[in-house]
Amino acid sequence: MSERKIVLFDTEQTHGDLLPLSYTRPIADFRVGIRTLREVWEDLLPGIYCYRPVEFQREKFGTCGAGDDMFFIAGNLLPQEGMAERIAALQPGEALKYDGQIVAYRGGEEKLDAEKFDKVWALPEGVAVIIRYPFDIFLNNGEALKADFARITLGRHSQALPDSNLVIGNPVDADGNPLIFIEEGAEVEGATLNVKDGPIYIGKDAVVMEGACVRGPLALLPHAQVKMGAKIYGATTFGPYCKIGGEVQNTVIFGYSNKAHDGYLGNAVIGEWCNLGAGVNASNLKNDYSKIRIWNYPRHTFMRTDLQFCGLIMADHSKAGINCMFNTATVVGVGVNLHGAGFPRVFIPSFLEGSPSSGMTDVSLKKFFQIAERVMGRRNIPLTESDRKIYERVFEVASSYK
Repeated sequence: MSERKIVLFDTEQTHGDLLPLSYTRPIADFRVGIRTLREVWEDLLPGIYCYRPVEFQREKFGTCGAGDDMFFIAGNLLPQEGMAERIAALQPGEALKYDGQIVAYRGGEEKLDAEKFDKVWALPEGVAVIIRYPFDIFLNNGEALKADFARITLGRHSQALPDSNLVIGNPVDADGNPLIFIEEGAEVEGATLNVKDGPIYIGKDAVVMEGACVRGPLALLPHAQVKMGAKIYGATTFGPYCKIGGEVQNTVIFGYSNKAHDGYLGNAVIGEWCNLGAGVNASNLKNDYSKIRIWNYPRHTFMRTDLQFCGLIMADHSKAGINCMFNTATVVGVGVNLHGAGFPRVFIPSFLEGSPSSGMTDVSLKKFFQIAERVMGRRNIPLTESDRKIYERVFEVASSYK
């Protein structure tokens, strides 16, 4: 039997509702838990994987070509073992629908485009999780992290935790499985690690410095650093090469971004190549404790949520200078450079720079590319021609929001 061909697909609607984070990547490349959604699917449902992102991302991320018997999985469907089993059991022409969205289908691409299926199975409420809006990332990060931790560490041995650390809670669960897992090359010295509420995963060559206080569930991906005296609450994930200091709670940072100094960040999602300067604080709770409204791109306005806590949503290559402040549920687009005192707007479109006091001006693509090349070059990652085309498209559409 030939190996399954599995297509992780985005629609214009799912892509739009997850902006600005989805501007620069397929949704299946979002990090929820320890790994990206694609990486977890590859573990749960083996096969040959490819993307079907929105049109302007296809040069970089590719497409799958033609085929009459492929498995299509919605990029915003959270991977779960039970869901993987349901998808694997699909017969040609059959689709799964959950909460009004087609989440899986087996067959050719043309029926998916037309939404004409031989049989649609409606999934009961509660059996699936959809990442519909950016805040769904931090809302589901804790459970996803715990499940991912169990899969990654199963049958493996952690590096020894040095005696200089203080562990609060039992370092193993009721079945004897570790709740602290340290990959090869990682350094953890003089830290306090609390595993009462969830596990702690320290990736390869990551560092937790002395005086840091961390609570699970927590994931620190390869080469990431938690600085001295940092206060990290779960459920939090720091992607590769992040540098983290200050106070952070229930936050997901995709990777290659820094919040290396004092300041608060909570109930937040930060993309790649971002930097939050010393003393940056982002509110996650309104003063009147009312429910939060947040910017939604397809609606061109703010949408209601049922959330009392929601912090900063920041897309790739955006920066905030020292002592910048963000109001509750501020949404920052791609390539924003914010500095100066005062609170900016709670929605900042892409490719703007300036301060609340002096106003915002456009960032040219030439200037943006110069900075991006400089920043990415520090990690020996090139800014490719396909990257440039994606940012050019984002630059074009950004004007409609300014």
